[in-house]
Amino acid sequence: MQKRIKRGETYQLILKILGVAGVASIAVLAPNALQAISMLRGGGKRRSLYYLTSVLGRMESKGFIVIRKEGGRGIVSITERGKRELDRYRFHEKSFNKKKWDRRWRIVIFDIKEYKRGTRAKIRAELKNFGFVLLQQSVWVYPYECEEIIRLLKADYHIGKEILYIIAEKIENDIWLRKRFNL
Repeated sequence: MQKRIKRGETYQLILKILGVAGVASIAVLAPNALQAISMLRGGGKRRSLYYLTSVLGRMESKGFIVIRKEGGRGIVSITERGKRELDRYRFHEKSFNKKKWDRRWRIVIFDIKEYKRGTRAKIRAELKNFGFVLLQQSVWVYPYECEEIIRLLKADYHIGKEILYIIAEKIENDIWLRKRFNL
């Protein structure tokens, strides 16, 4: 039985191809992506082509890519937002290959105004997704280097002054945190 490919994995695959190439024609992008999709998803070439077309449309509507016609061919290029999303995928992959703990805690504190509650909820979800643990209301902790992801969050959500990144040598009564992170 084949593993079903998830939409995020398809986005990641396409962004990685474009991250290397920068710009690719759909004809060049399609064979690589189609082969990977048909291997992971099953359903044959025609069904995979339909799936790829719909994914490309969603990615364009989210602002990750731009599709334009040039000389009768579809040209796909990655946008700045797509590059940031690719950086997010790469950081997430890197975070699973954790190094030895340097005995420092990374603390993220944010104070986002009530009128930006949607942004606040997205920040919480992002931090949780990357493995941060809630220490107190709007205070999150992580044991490994993560300054890149905080920079990405600040840039993506335009909240530079509303997030504070701290590196701490010690947190009082951190035994439960060490257990949580298997340290």
